[in-house]
Amino acid sequence: MRILLMVVVPLLAACHSLPPLPSWQGPEGLEHADLNRILDLREGQQLTPRQLLAELAAAERILVGERHDNPDHHALQLWLLQALAQQREQGSLLLEMLDPMQQPRVEAVKASIAKGDWPEDLPAELGWQKGWDWSLYGPLVKYALAQPYPLLQANLDRDEISAIYRQRPKVTGPPAAAEVQQALFEQIRRSHCDMLPEAQLPAMLAVQQQRDRRMAERLQAAPAPAMLLAGVFHVRRDVGVPLHLNSGSDRERTKVLILAEVGERVEAAQADFVWFTPKQPEKDYCATLRHRD
Repeated sequence: MRILLMVVVPLLAACHSLPPLPSWQGPEGLEHADLNRILDLREGQQLTPRQLLAELAAAERILVGERHDNPDHHALQLWLLQALAQQREQGSLLLEMLDPMQQPRVEAVKASIAKGDWPEDLPAELGWQKGWDWSLYGPLVKYALAQPYPLLQANLDRDEISAIYRQRPKVTGPPAAAEVQQALFEQIRRSHCDMLPEAQLPAMLAVQQQRDRRMAERLQAAPAPAMLLAGVFHVRRDVGVPLHLNSGSDRERTKVLILAEVGERVEAAQADFVWFTPKQPEKDYCATLRHRD
């Protein structure tokens, strides 16, 4: 009888139904051949959502890269949290969107919610920053606040950023490699429409890399299994947080999933997995900046 039970229980767990996948919200790329494809970039194989969950559930740390204004990315992040909770207990959730000044507010709100008292104005109570669209982040944050595991900040605050601008910290090891620095310089140039004075680039690179270092430090200190949600460049294996982890064994116990829009290219050097979603319409941010000038 004991042998039978040992066989049946894993089978029942394997058959456990997953939460329904969210419906797509993005307006573009709905006919693209890559839509909803999940690829294991290490093996070059396509995965089902259940197979992806099995891979992620075995990891000590999960880094999920997003396009900040893509609602499908936020919906999939929430789905991942809910589905992984059926596989194992979550240790902690870390957000690029929270900084150290907000952590006491987060803990106070969590304590209030645990008593059944939800704030009337949740973003105000959290000190949520306007640069992060609450309509996109709100559902996931509300879910996380109601869970027993901690919701943790993973960014620098304004005073720390100002200090980096005044005196750039020295970077050593893999993050200091020329190809890493050059790739980040190019990303910073593009994201600012090639309009930044060259003299500002070193300071902005320093802030980017110190953000990555902070996220790595917070991940290593967080209760495991831990999940970090951040922008794609922060989570990339070749330029981001994984380079700042303490050792190769730490990097081995970490899995990187990039949520990408159809038509984008993600390589094995950048992530372990990619999940393709619809596209958001391109905003001509650069034209707006040039018009202001």
